[in-house]
Amino acid sequence: MSATHSIPHFHNTAGLRRIEIGAKEFQCIGALPPFDHPHVFLDMGKDSEIVCPYCSTLYVYDPKLPAGAANPPSAVYEATHA
Repeated sequence: MSATHSIPHFHNTAGLRRIEIGAKEFQCIGALPPFDHPHVFLDMGKDSEIVCPYCSTLYVYDPKLPAGAANPPSAVYEATHA
């Protein structure tokens, strides 16, 4: 990943048990602001799933999804920059 790329961010505002994502390195923000938790960087390494230590969301890597995409798509967080 180049320096011009940002790390994908995902959230679980819907309270889903599991979210499939197209990235092994990402940040979980918990719920949408202002109800988010500290934005924690997670790295699956050689594994295909990881649990967020803050919100307990299970993230599962799906190589069929584009980088930064999620199933459900609503779990992708795109911050607006002023």
